[in-house]
Amino acid sequence: MVRSLTRPAQVAPRPPAGKPGRSAVKGGRAVVGPGEAETGWRRVADLRTLVRALPVLLIIAGVCYDFLTPPPFTAVPFFTVAPLVAAPLSTFGNTLRTGVVAVAALSLLHIRGPFDVGSATEIATAAAVALLALAINRLVRRSDQRLASAREIAEAAQRAVLPEPAERIGGLDIAARYEAAQADAFIGGDLYAVQDTPHGVRLVLGDVRGKGMGAVAAVAVLIGAFREAAEQEATLEAVAQRLERALVREAARRGGLEAVEGFTTAVLAEIPHAGAVVRIVHRGHPGPLLLYGDGSLETLRSEDPALPLGMGELGPWPGRAQEVPFPGGATLLFYTDGVTEARDRHGVFFDPAQCLAGRTFHGPRVLLATLVEAVLRHTGAGGATDDMALLAVRRP
Repeated sequence: MVRSLTRPAQVAPRPPAGKPGRSAVKGGRAVVGPGEAETGWRRVADLRTLVRALPVLLIIAGVCYDFLTPPPFTAVPFFTVAPLVAAPLSTFGNTLRTGVVAVAALSLLHIRGPFDVGSATEIATAAAVALLALAINRLVRRSDQRLASAREIAEAAQRAVLPEPAERIGGLDIAARYEAAQADAFIGGDLYAVQDTPHGVRLVLGDVRGKGMGAVAAVAVLIGAFREAAEQEATLEAVAQRLERALVREAARRGGLEAVEGFTTAVLAEIPHAGAVVRIVHRGHPGPLLLYGDGSLETLRSEDPALPLGMGELGPWPGRAQEVPFPGGATLLFYTDGVTEARDRHGVFFDPAQCLAGRTFHGPRVLLATLVEAVLRHTGAGGATDDMALLAVRRP
């Protein structure tokens, strides 16, 4: 079959990070360990610790401000803001203690000077704000409880609709990851599935058009159809056609606009139990990356692409499988367009091939963690605008 591959003749190695557990150059390539993928999360944890210490820092700043400024200047804003900051970030007890300390510190500062109506007003204001902070804390805690309940339901739905594959399937190392663009969202229109069958290890990764429960329903239909077709169909092309029919039936059942415009981009792969090859069918989806053990990589693109699933009636282009070598030590990386369409503040798209070239990874799980961290670093404060589904398959 035709191979459309991009493999750099020379890949410049990345410099070593210089710390244990981080990237290091080994044999002319950058080796990424678990430590590098976890660095960003440690920074987030340090930032949260600093934010939680902010109420204490505000009280200390208020005391210093009162001592270092003339009498007409007041430090009341420091003492009133401290419990308000603690309310959404701390427990009820910590918020209460912060309010008591703030009011007590302000009272002691006024005792050392002339106590008048203005002093009493400032202390009463600080006490009232502390009580308001306690009420805010109660409301936030109740909202957190409702959110936690909704999160548990969402997690259960995700495990039912999009279960995480086992780490070892058919002698291959597997890792999958789903990153929702919307905070506290767990599943949208991206999907993946891996299954060991008599024909080899078969997998699918795709992206359903649209959002919301309609997209989630389409994900459930496609994964169910894939599980059945992967076992029964003799060829990967036939599996893709089964998914096509299942998606068309679901769109017709829902009716409306979905019956006309519903589609799913997908890439399917089959890794036979015998032979170091992989067969791939492209249905309008970005081609996977093939990362070799020496740090070089290839982009597996199809020169004979087919239309996305659900659009087969628009053209006679059934997806044909192309077969490429898949040697030991290599890793196949599949991803949705939430990765390639992630943009920085200048509008530059993220390039996973450029990010991963010249690097090797201690397993597919570290590869996915590193890639997700790189995407989030690329998008910056704006964050990703689309969900990301990633699937990595490594042949030991």
